[in-house]
Amino acid sequence: MSGTRISGMGHYVPKRLVTNREIEARLGLEDGWIESRVGITSRYYADETQALTDLARPAAQMALAEADHPEIAFLILATSTPDHLLPPSAPLLAHQLGLSCGASDLAGACAGFINALTLGDSLVRVHGKSVLVVAANILSRRINPADPSTSALFADAAGAVVISPAQGDSGVIAADLVSDGAGYDFINIPAGGSRKPFSRELGADELYMHMPDGRGLFSKAVDTMVTSSARVMEKAGVSAADITHWAPHQANLRITAAVERRLGLDPSRGLSSLKTFGNSSAATIPLTLSTAGRNRGLHVGDLVLMSAVGAGLSGGALLFRW
Repeated sequence: MSGTRISGMGHYVPKRLVTNREIEARLGLEDGWIESRVGITSRYYADETQALTDLARPAAQMALAEADHPEIAFLILATSTPDHLLPPSAPLLAHQLGLSCGASDLAGACAGFINALTLGDSLVRVHGKSVLVVAANILSRRINPADPSTSALFADAAGAVVISPAQGDSGVIAADLVSDGAGYDFINIPAGGSRKPFSRELGADELYMHMPDGRGLFSKAVDTMVTSSARVMEKAGVSAADITHWAPHQANLRITAAVERRLGLDPSRGLSSLKTFGNSSAATIPLTLSTAGRNRGLHVGDLVLMSAVGAGLSGGALLFRW
C-alpha cells in the first residue's frame, strides 16, 4: 500500500426545506435579494427533534455501504455543533454505527473537512486500514433569525467519506493547512466558552453567530484560499489547467467566483451544491463531492482541488488524486 482512495461517499440533508422567499418575507427583503448576493435559493433545516449525530449517522452509513463496510481504524467528526459541549460526539457516532475504533471530534469550522481529510489520509497510511471522515453541522440553531447576513447563508447538512488503502500515488498528494489568529473575531459566537460562560444574565444575541466585518472576511477568505491553493499546485507540480475538478467550501458565490478568477481555474470544472443546500460549514465539501461530484463523474486519476476558509481563522487547500 502506497496510496489512499475515497472508497465511499455519503450525504444527508434534513427534510425541512427553507426557501429564500420565506426568509426574505420574514426580514422584509425584496424578492431575489438573497440569491443576487450569495447565490443561494434554498437550504434545509433540522427539525427540533434532531441532534448533530442524527444528521451525521445517515451520511456515514451511506459512505460505509458504498465502501462495502471496511474495517475502520478511526472516525473523525468535523463539526462546530456537537450534540453536547461535553462529551465529544464522535464516540457516540461510532457506537451508533456499530464501529469499534478510535473516534474524535475536530472543530475546524468551515475548514474542518480539509483538516479532517488530510489527517484521515495520514492515519490510513499509518494503520493500513480505512478511516471514516464525517462533517456535519446544525447551523440553523446558531443564527439570529433577524440577521440577514447569517440567515441568508447558513444551513444544516452532513457529508462523509471513507478513505481506504490503495496502490499507487492516489490520495492526498499535497496539502497546505493554515491559520491566522489575527482574524479570530471575524466569525464568532460570543458566549458559551470558557471566556464567557453561559449564565442567566446572557442576552439571546450572545448565543448567535456574528460576522461583524463582512468586507474584511470576504477579502481574507479569498486571499487565503488563493494563496493556499496556489501553494498546493506548486507543491504537486501542476497548473490550473491540470485540475479536473475544483470543490471549494460553499461559502457564497462571490467568494468562489473571485478565487476561481484569480487562480485561473476553468469555471466548468467547479463542483457546487451552494444554490440548493446553502452553507453548512465543514459539511459543504463532502456534501458537494457526494452530490455534484457523483453526478459529474469522478474517475481514477482525476485531480480534485479542495480549498476552504473558516472561523478562527483557519483554512487551507489540498489536492487529491482520485
